[in-house]
Amino acid sequence: MLQKGRYSVRRRFSHSDEQRILKKYIDELVPKDRPRTVVDIGAGNGVRWSNSYALVLKGWNALGIEADRHKYNLLDQVYRRFPNAKACHRHIQPEDIKSLLESFDIDKEFSVLCLDIDGNDYWILDAILSSFRPRLIVTEINEKIPPPIRFVVKYDPAFKLRHHFYGYSIAVLADLCARRDYGILRLEYNNAFIAPRELAGARFIDATTAYEQGYRNGADRKKRFWPNFDVDILLSMSPEDGVEFLRQFYAKDEGNYYLGIKPDDIPVYKPGVEKTVFADR
Repeated sequence: MLQKGRYSVRRRFSHSDEQRILKKYIDELVPKDRPRTVVDIGAGNGVRWSNSYALVLKGWNALGIEADRHKYNLLDQVYRRFPNAKACHRHIQPEDIKSLLESFDIDKEFSVLCLDIDGNDYWILDAILSSFRPRLIVTEINEKIPPPIRFVVKYDPAFKLRHHFYGYSIAVLADLCARRDYGILRLEYNNAFIAPRELAGARFIDATTAYEQGYRNGADRKKRFWPNFDVDILLSMSPEDGVEFLRQFYAKDEGNYYLGIKPDDIPVYKPGVEKTVFADR
């Protein structure tokens, strides 16, 4: 309760500056007359390091999805105070995300998606964008891996987070954006902000610019992301050397990820394929 009280007093809940950035883009890009709905996948306890709780406090319609039972219990307690907020205990799979969101009457063009599940984020996001078109998305990337290196963990329904091994790189996000007609607005350390091309075309930046501004040149990057010290060498390597370094670094997970420099090195989500929902190009 003390921790929750501290967050409530300062009115800042996100890990870095995501809360302020998200508000800015909402004010600029989300039409005032549209219903305010936020879907938070990997919602945690609903408050700590949350990119959505400030919106919940404003009375937004909210769906918080959390797989961890303990975190979900805390999330459920928080959301019970808000008539427009619903908590869901579910381990999300790409093939069932569409039906799950529809069961909660989530609009096809809902306002904000927050996605942070420390693992299969790429596959879930690609699956969502095959059926929905959220106006703004905040998605966690694996910030350690600079463009143009493309990295993504293979989909694993039982994935467990381990040292630096999770998620996907910003170069892969840029490829996904190009395929789904979205664009990158900004990177805030390990959280990328993206939007549909028709909403913010002139504002988009490429993956390299986003990475340079949002991570590599961050004023307090080394202090805040000190656990990345053992992979910081990637920032001074050529893409080819970086790929080889990662192959060695992830040796224990050989076969559990995709890695390369070209877009074709990464497979795509194929909706409607029974059980095996991914296929190479």
